[in-house]
Amino acid sequence: MRLITALLFIAFTACVSTVVSAAEFRLFSNDIKNGQIGEAQVYNSFGCKGENISPQLNWEGAPEGTKSFVLTMYDPDAPTGSGWWHWLVIDIPVSAKELPRGAGSDKAPLPKGARQTRTDFGKPGYGGPCPPPGNPHHYVFTLYALKVDKLDIDTDASAAMVGFMSNANSIGKATFTATYKR
Repeated sequence: MRLITALLFIAFTACVSTVVSAAEFRLFSNDIKNGQIGEAQVYNSFGCKGENISPQLNWEGAPEGTKSFVLTMYDPDAPTGSGWWHWLVIDIPVSAKELPRGAGSDKAPLPKGARQTRTDFGKPGYGGPCPPPGNPHHYVFTLYALKVDKLDIDTDASAAMVGFMSNANSIGKATFTATYKR
């Protein structure tokens, strides 16, 4: 009985440690207030009149052993049957702790070595929200901590390939969801 109690205590302690470690890795934005995406981040086409500027993003508490990061922005509510990929940034160096507002555009550079891959807009780069009028859409920002320095894919890779390679090499991820409605 003591052996079983000891084993259960060890298993519980290991689970608590894992949860605490995972909770330390977090992604957040000073541009996204109260979980709402502002007009500056909204797409400027398809009937939307935003500025299409990527939000500023910060992260902290990456897992030990992280060698690079991948950032994705995904709308699961898009009326496509498969959602909509708005932004994919790969090979973000481990030394980076943020993507500045407008990253990857003429407004601000990406960290050295980082690359953007093809989104569902058909090209690399940030494409902001522009859902059909009606219900709010959810935009899931995910930062993957990877065990590799870079992904062996080119900038024309699909979002599915980026997702596959990110999950295959992930040692942790941080995520938050914001909404936008027009």
